[in-house]
Amino acid sequence: GVLAILFIPQRSESGKNAIRWVSMVISTLVFIVSLRLYFDFDPDVAGFQFLEKYTWIPSYGISYFMGLDGLAFWLVLLTTFLTPITILSTWTAITKRVKEFQIAMLVLETAMLGTFVSLDLFLFYVFWEIMLIPMWLIIGVWGGERRIYAAIKFFLFTAVGSFLMLVCIIGLVYFHNQQTGELTFNLLSLYNTNLARMYEILFFGAFALAFAIKVPMFPFHTWLPDAHVEAPTAGSVILAGILLKMGTYGFFRFAMPLFPDGSAFFTPLIIVLSIIGIIYGAMVAMVQPDIKKLVAYSSVSHLGYCMIGLFVLNRHGVEGSILQMINHGISTGALFLLVGVVYERRHTRMIAEYGGICRPMPIYASIFFLITLSSVGFPTTNGFIGEFLILLGVFEVNKAYAVLAATGVVLGAIYMLWMFQRVFYGRVSNPKNEKLKDLNRRELAYLLPLVAMVFWIGLYPNFFLNKMHKSADHFISQVKISAPASPGAVVEHHAFVYDKTPLDVSSAKE
Repeated sequence: GVLAILFIPQRSESGKNAIRWVSMVISTLVFIVSLRLYFDFDPDVAGFQFLEKYTWIPSYGISYFMGLDGLAFWLVLLTTFLTPITILSTWTAITKRVKEFQIAMLVLETAMLGTFVSLDLFLFYVFWEIMLIPMWLIIGVWGGERRIYAAIKFFLFTAVGSFLMLVCIIGLVYFHNQQTGELTFNLLSLYNTNLARMYEILFFGAFALAFAIKVPMFPFHTWLPDAHVEAPTAGSVILAGILLKMGTYGFFRFAMPLFPDGSAFFTPLIIVLSIIGIIYGAMVAMVQPDIKKLVAYSSVSHLGYCMIGLFVLNRHGVEGSILQMINHGISTGALFLLVGVVYERRHTRMIAEYGGICRPMPIYASIFFLITLSSVGFPTTNGFIGEFLILLGVFEVNKAYAVLAATGVVLGAIYMLWMFQRVFYGRVSNPKNEKLKDLNRRELAYLLPLVAMVFWIGLYPNFFLNKMHKSADHFISQVKISAPASPGAVVEHHAFVYDKTPLDVSSAKE
């Protein structure tokens, strides 16, 4: 797709449209092809499937090694689903440097997919770093007035964490080589590396910092509001919908199973910070005058649930966490698209500039209301299922944590419904709002699939959960932690045993 776009001139409007169509068709084909994963995926296999392994740099034990389990599986489908939707939304929003923008989008999709399927730590790190470049350009070139500041802040935050992670990857490979005589970046082999507790704590801390910045967890979240506000709508959708999931994915694929002692040591802190993030994000969102910034802070709150679900380490919590990642990508992605629709018409995101727009835009208001219900976790929507499973998992471990986390649900309903009331109800106080046009066919084409997903997951969650059960149970068995009864309690850490059989290349489904 990138090669085809390179040879299309963009001097004329027809050339720009051709570039858009090539990007749209390629990303749609990728989504259609990825659907086969669902039908070929065996839910009874706990380990990785669709394995591909080719030697890349043999002298350093680096290989092109990829595979999927039931947890990463849905993140791949989320990526291929959201990308064409996002590209369709840029048809009229991105009018300058269209070729460069569409190339950035396709490269970004490739890097995101590579990150989710890499089973070689060097390959994972390459894709992890490649993601930075197109996202940095999308914010810095096509963003708002303070785009350079936001892009540099995004880059620096992520780069610092990534550098520390690289140092620890090299350290882990070194220790594995000392123990086994094997120089490899193969994740399945590195799972078996025995480290002293001090090194596990240090290595987990470095990995956790890189991933916590990407989530982002409190207090590493300060880059996110700036990036969201200054990014174009498409950038915000990809950032919230997929890129933030790289952080939570990193915890359950790398940090926790590689360094179980380190994970046990940091679990009380991560749970406390997650709960603070849930409440803090909701309270700050409540006072935001900018719709986009409100949605940005809501992400800090929602992803706190994903983190606490992972670290309570029971099936309800882990599966709820993965499902909530998908839900957040769909619901928050839809919210950013909806904000982008009205921004294209009015060129303002300030809540005070609106009011009563449900009259000139009834279809838009209806879809916004449904997505709002999803965001607040209303029963029958996807948001309810994810949050319910997470809170149930937390309740099984510690009732006090569950009560504190549940306050985020209440606060979320307050700030989202209050925002909706101010934007859509009341009289039309601004004459410019009286002439606003409702959604056109193109806008409906990229919004309705998201609405459908909201209710599909909400009404039939087992379609999605059934693929996760075995992988979730295996992940929990890799890192067995009894969650502490209080922030200062001692964490019980059981011996980490890596069972090669379900993950061994020879026994996995290809």
